[in-house]
Formats: sequence, structure tokens, C-alpha cells
Amino acid sequence: MKKISTPQKAYKNLDFLNSPQARTIRMLAEFYEPQSRFQKNKITDTVVFFGSARIKSKKEAEENLEKVKKEALKPTSKSKEMIASAEKALYMSKYYEEAVELSAKLTKWSAELKSEYKRFVVCSGGGPGIMEAANKGAAQAGGSSIGLNISLPFEQFVNKYVKPENAFEFHYFFMRKLWFVDLAKALVTFPGGFGTLDELMEVLTLRQTGKIKKHMKVIIYGKEYWNKIINFDALMEQGMIDKTDFQLFDFCDTVDEAFEKITTHFLKYHYKK
Repeated sequence: MKKISTPQKAYKNLDFLNSPQARTIRMLAEFYEPQSRFQKNKITDTVVFFGSARIKSKKEAEENLEKVKKEALKPTSKSKEMIASAEKALYMSKYYEEAVELSAKLTKWSAELKSEYKRFVVCSGGGPGIMEAANKGAAQAGGSSIGLNISLPFEQFVNKYVKPENAFEFHYFFMRKLWFVDLAKALVTFPGGFGTLDELMEVLTLRQTGKIKKHMKVIIYGKEYWNKIINFDALMEQGMIDKTDFQLFDFCDTVDEAFEKITTHFLKYHYKK
């Protein structure tokens, strides 16, 4: 007797699910799957850390500089350039260490709040650099944190400080951005490049245009760095932004200053005893 074959169900057809025709299904999956996990883990809001994947820890930067100096036996123009680059990386590593410290302080603080939910959980892009520093600080403080990773053809991976239940892998950048903003009650933007600028400017635009209606504290961390990268005063002088737009964000240069601004904001707008 000929065996009767059963047609494959559509939701089990990987060829279809990975096809252009199923793009909207994949988009919805990147919305509902994270939402389901956040609800299951009782995570109601976050403080997001943005920043470069290229910034090293102080230890790693020191080891790299020592290695470069040893390899540069002859003072050529190339070796001088490599040493200068390694020295700059060591200087920038202070932001990694400060991100670790700020994350740890915020995690300890939130753990003391009385709530049946997990409040103001540290959230990063889940990768290396400042993202790793944020997750590392939370882990050192005995807490959990979120990593919203993105699949890229190079460098990006979920760092070891993110627990599996809070590790996410996105295909679509816009869905990843949605989850950065949706739960965030505060964002801290450390020095970074194109990706960090993109994330910061989109958040400022959403706030400026009133698309984000909730109270959200936006910290731009490291005035020395950011004043070289973005000339906000020039934007105002040229009539491209208003003076009131400076109220959309705060500059901070120390961990204590950022911690004070963020926790004061949380207690004022987002926490009831």
C-alpha cells in the first residue's frame, strides 16, 4: 500500500519562511518573540548604553600597546602610526571602564527597589566594546542585563556577560532599534562612530518630533569627545535646531554625575513606592 505523504505546514517550511514573500512574518517574529521573553522575565523598563564596539578595556589596551611597541623594533612611519593608534586606544579605554562602573552602580541601585518586576535593567547591543562594558558592569554587580545583538558579516557577537535568556539576535536593524527605545527610560551614549551616531540622532529626532512621548533621559557621555564630533552650537547658530532642543539631552563627564541624573529621573517619573 502506497504511503500517504502529509504536506508540510506553512509555519514549518523554512524555504518559505526565509523567502522574500515571508519578510513581514520575520519582522513580526522579531517583535513578538522579544516581547514574549521580556514579559516572561518580568522586565518592564531599561537603561540603554550606546557606544563603540571598538573601545577596549584598559587591560586589553595596555597589552595591545606593549605588544605594538615590542613589534616596532625600527622607528618607521608605519610603526609610529601603530604606536600612536595604540596609545589613543589606551586613552579611550577610560570610557570602557566608566561604562562598567556606571552600569554596576545602576544595577545595584535598581536591585534595591521594591517591585515584583525587574526595573531599569541595563541594556546594550550585546557586542564588544562599550556594549560589553555595560553588560560586564551589571554582571559584576550581581545582576542580569540585556544584549540586543545584530547579525553582521563581521565582528558582532553576543558577549559573555549576557545570560542566554536575555540574549537576542536580530536580523533587522529597525526592529533592534525599536526594542532599544520601547522599554528605555534612559539612554547613555558613550563615544562611538557611525552606528552610535545613528542611534543617538534617531532618538533625538524622535524626541524632538514628539514621537517619543514618555519621559526619557538622554545622556551624552564625554563632552570632550562629543564636542569634536557634533557641533550643536553651530546647528543652532545656523537655524537648524532651536535653543529648546538642548533640553532633549544632558552632557555628563563623570559616572557620579550620570548616575545622579538618571536615578533622579527614574524616581521622579517612573517609580512609585
